Amino acid sequence: MTPRKIIHIDCDCFYAAIEMRDDPSLASRPLAVGGAADRRGVIATCNYEARAYGVRSAMASAHALKLCPDLLILRPRMDAYREASRAIHEIFRGYTELIEPLSLDEAYLDVSDCRHFSGSGTRVAQDIRRRVWEQLRITVSAGVAPNKFLAKIASDWKKPDGLFVITPDQVEDFVEGLPVDRLHGVGRVTAEKLKRLGIHDCGHLRQWSRVELLREFGVFGERLYSLARGIDQRPVSTDSRRQSVSVEHTFDRDLPDLAACQDRLPALLDELAGRMARLDPGYRPVKPFVKLKFHDFSQTTVEQSGAGFALDNYAALLAGAFARGDKPVRLIGVGVRLTDRSAGFEQLHLF
Repeated sequence: MTPRKIIHIDCDCFYAAIEMRDDPSLASRPLAVGGAADRRGVIATCNYEARAYGVRSAMASAHALKLCPDLLILRPRMDAYREASRAIHEIFRGYTELIEPLSLDEAYLDVSDCRHFSGSGTRVAQDIRRRVWEQLRITVSAGVAPNKFLAKIASDWKKPDGLFVITPDQVEDFVEGLPVDRLHGVGRVTAEKLKRLGIHDCGHLRQWSRVELLREFGVFGERLYSLARGIDQRPVSTDSRRQSVSVEHTFDRDLPDLAACQDRLPALLDELAGRMARLDPGYRPVKPFVKLKFHDFSQTTVEQSGAGFALDNYAALLAGAFARGDKPVRLIGVGVRLTDRSAGFEQLHLF
């Protein structure tokens, strides 16, 4: 199979970059975009001056201010961010229609058949970065590689405002020393298990057979076996159909117990019903889920195929989620996984 040419584009501290662009006086001071500290807000993103103090995305705004008392926290201006994102995607479409958006500031591009620059993925990435800066005064980092897994890692390799390329003949050596916690789909729990088994990088992982990894990690063992060898066959997907719809709320004060959480469910489900009513009829709900974020920012999600969407069903899922932490809750989310009716498949009832 001819290797693909995949570019992963990631804007550098996107929201904060737009705020600094629109008000240059902010460029030299620690800056974040997020919610107010006195309302239990969370940092959405921050500039590199703030990161030098240890401020990070998803951090509580109150904690961020403790780390950096001079931090300026601005409320998000989503309309400005969406406008910039649309302009960036218009630049992308000058090179390919195979674009998979991951968020407003991040996307995969398949430029395998691009005719610009004699088909050089590296030169396409360079030109995209140049045009985004010249037209929008926003810097982006880019990774170029034969697949999505490696392209995403590459885009982070020389951040900010960087470009890193992994050619097909470099894949073997590059991946061998890659830490296992950089692998797509490996979260904290899996990374800890791998390290307990003495697997710290892909070189160690390659010493395990496919059968051994399947035995130890189930179906994800197959994925680990492939990633350790730099293999990722996922195509760039242009399908923008929704996978779920949900609502969530962060409370001013932690909810101390399960009963307090259950009391909040009806209002959340009413809001969810309103969002469901605005969906086009091409979607069909298939699975309810509940997400909890505890006071220490650990979180869990419980979902169940075949369950109904009534209050009692969500209450049962909420109870299961709460039991995993059994500690005060700062955020509750409720939602529904969706399927596309146009796909032509429908799950039938067993009886």
